[in-house]
Amino acid sequence: MIVDAHHHLWTAASTPWLAAPEQAPIRRDYHLADLVPRLDLAGVTATVLVEAGRCDRAEAAELLAIAAGTPRIAGVVAWVSLTDPDVAATLDGLGALPGARKLVGLRDQVQAVTDPAYLARPDVRSALATIGAAGLVYDLVVQVGQLPAVGEAARATPATTMVLDHLGKPRIADGATGLAQWRAAVTPLARCANVVAKLSGLLTEAGPGWDTARIRPYVDVALELFGPQRLMAGSDWPVCELVASYAEAWAVLHDCLAALSADERAAILAGTAVRTYRLEVGS
Repeated sequence: MIVDAHHHLWTAASTPWLAAPEQAPIRRDYHLADLVPRLDLAGVTATVLVEAGRCDRAEAAELLAIAAGTPRIAGVVAWVSLTDPDVAATLDGLGALPGARKLVGLRDQVQAVTDPAYLARPDVRSALATIGAAGLVYDLVVQVGQLPAVGEAARATPATTMVLDHLGKPRIADGATGLAQWRAAVTPLARCANVVAKLSGLLTEAGPGWDTARIRPYVDVALELFGPQRLMAGSDWPVCELVASYAEAWAVLHDCLAALSADERAAILAGTAVRTYRLEVGS
């Protein structure tokens, strides 16, 4: 079984960040009809559909409606602002939406925040605790420089499970310097038992000149620090299409995991995502 723990669907007109010139290759609509053939070719059993940076409440209703009618989408990670003045009420509203049974996690675009003390704010810490108390996971999309603050937030809210998207967006294109910087930043975070990490988005961070040899060191360090039981895999499609196809994103991961035991691969390719997000998937 394979679970794609991180992909998106969007309409370009509703996704403002796609207006940037560098996003031109993926500035189009990506719908379920685009996704399903890719799942079939890659042998993917189930998926987790993640908010796509729209940062509006209407997106959650749309994503949950798609998931409700699509058995292979086993979970949805929707957007919520960590500075929402009444996060509990917002979660109640999300829970009342059609398809809310598949709401498994929440995410905000923390990567865009410039305040270095943001994750230490009392309202942000309170929101993270509220999300955990509601039985939901919090996905972290952050830059590598934010990882120390993420560790502090994770230690302050130990009852909230956090998922580190894209391994914290290491600067793979910077070569050995990027690897050393990321390893130093992610090592303390990996000691937090409530943090799980995603092997996703790495090809995009590597850039157009990516190859498996540039990705493998990051996977190896992640395995060393988190272990297979705290790692999950995701395509980050369609963002990955900036540099690679859906099939290529999975091929690189399979190559990097080939030396592991069958049980270790099964954990990363499905088990960790199923357990962390409490997904209901078939065998």
